[in-house]
Amino acid sequence: MRILMLCLGNICRSPLAEGILRNKIGNRNIEVDSAGTNGLHVGELPDPRSIEIAELNNIDITDQRSRKFITEDFDTFDAIYVMDSGNYNTVMDLARNHKDQYKVELIMNLVSPGMNQNVPDPYYGGKDGFHHVFEMLDRATDKIIEDYDRRNG
Repeated sequence: MRILMLCLGNICRSPLAEGILRNKIGNRNIEVDSAGTNGLHVGELPDPRSIEIAELNNIDITDQRSRKFITEDFDTFDAIYVMDSGNYNTVMDLARNHKDQYKVELIMNLVSPGMNQNVPDPYYGGKDGFHHVFEMLDRATDKIIEDYDRRNG
């Protein structure tokens, strides 16, 4: 299974989601990547505050570099988990067909189905915002692992 985590700049939320999920994969056949919809930070490391909160939880995300979402990502990935409704709408507008659209989901709907809860962008907030985002993504990635294990016995 190939999973893409998606946010706006690919420096705060989606790198954390990628790192948290990678940390939980173990020997499962899951590949994970992340991207952003705006491309403003292409090639950059994750935000230092994302790196710090990941390190506090024994996760290293310093091998990641920001990249922009491309239409071909619909072909590459089985699931695209989006952090908020704005980016969800952007990706849905890029979808070429229902098959593409079917792959896109707000990540927090894994935890609270149908609630369409956003993972807040912590970029302009303090460290507490990054801690809160980490906790939200930790719960959502637990659901990804649980769903995978249920399907693959």
